[in-house]
Amino acid sequence: MDNNKNLQNNLFLKQFNESNAIAYNKNFVANGSDYNFQLLDNAYRNVGKMYAKLKIAVETNKCESDYCSVELAQIKQLEEAPQNSLDFLTSLMAELSVTEEPNYDPNNNYSFTAANSLMSGKPGFSKTDGYNAFLDLLPDGSQQIVFTGPAFKTIEQDPFTFETFEIENPLIINNSSLISLLESNTSLVVSTPDINASMLKLLPETGLFAQDQVNEKGELGASARITEEYIMMNADGSFDYEIIDIGNGKGRNILKFDIEKIDKKVAPFINAEVAGLMSSEQDAVAAWNVYIAKGTSVEEDDQMVQDANSGNEYWSYESDLPLQQENKVLFEKKYKEYFMQNYLKQFISNQTPTVKEDAAVFDLAEAKKAKAQKFLDDNNLN
Repeated sequence: MDNNKNLQNNLFLKQFNESNAIAYNKNFVANGSDYNFQLLDNAYRNVGKMYAKLKIAVETNKCESDYCSVELAQIKQLEEAPQNSLDFLTSLMAELSVTEEPNYDPNNNYSFTAANSLMSGKPGFSKTDGYNAFLDLLPDGSQQIVFTGPAFKTIEQDPFTFETFEIENPLIINNSSLISLLESNTSLVVSTPDINASMLKLLPETGLFAQDQVNEKGELGASARITEEYIMMNADGSFDYEIIDIGNGKGRNILKFDIEKIDKKVAPFINAEVAGLMSSEQDAVAAWNVYIAKGTSVEEDDQMVQDANSGNEYWSYESDLPLQQENKVLFEKKYKEYFMQNYLKQFISNQTPTVKEDAAVFDLAEAKKAKAQKFLDDNNLN
């Protein structure tokens, strides 16, 4: 499948670019590498002659079009072209540089990673290595850049002989199309949202914590605890504890939390966060592929060589956009699970009592006996 190929090739290119192995390649070290693609030189090589010819035609009134309208338009295009080229290359480099972000989704088109490697002069992506790039000024006034080379070839199979062969599959990007994408807040190469930062910010916004536990930066303090409103209580107003066995016949109390009440409290905040992500569905796809799909822990995500936890559950930018309603519902469900498991769980698991006497270690058998007796007393079962 295409996206599996993207995943494999992106991971290979990442490992190749980050490896020091090429320093031990005798052929590479012994020979020079030509990284001078001369994009602007080649694009404007004959522009001077064209411009002069058009100016003469206008000044001598020897235009081929009525009132020199076509020639004047062409002159305007040529005069604006150099700045347009610089703007185009600047925007393009900014987009391609996203491929170097640590949480970049490798299910993106791997051609973007290859193009960035070429444009940033990484070892192994020179003209000497078979790569090239061309900037073309097109008749309609737009411009395009064409990337060619080993990474821009695909393997095809003859349906009759089953023999495989390579075909050229250059990456072509038009500046007018790029401008249109950027002006509509759509990325050519999507940057994966920082879900971890968003969820850390979300925690104190849920209302589960008292305001005095939130610092001036809007972050929870190191000793933050969920307010008593969400802790289970007995009928007499005392805390309802769960007893856990800590070994050697000893036990201790831990707080019990009203999970249903917590769930209802955080739901609107989760929904709002998801709605914000869904305002750019390509961002949601990136977040799904890198973080959400498998429901891994933050620690597992950090240990990955490359964020790619979605596996076979990935969403394709080409075929899954726009997102179907069922995927939007699934994203919200999994996003909430990820938040609860990785960020909220630490505040509702193994929390010691706030009442000092109740936090002491005790004999487990006696405690269980006392709890059973209390149950009998409370329900008049003696």
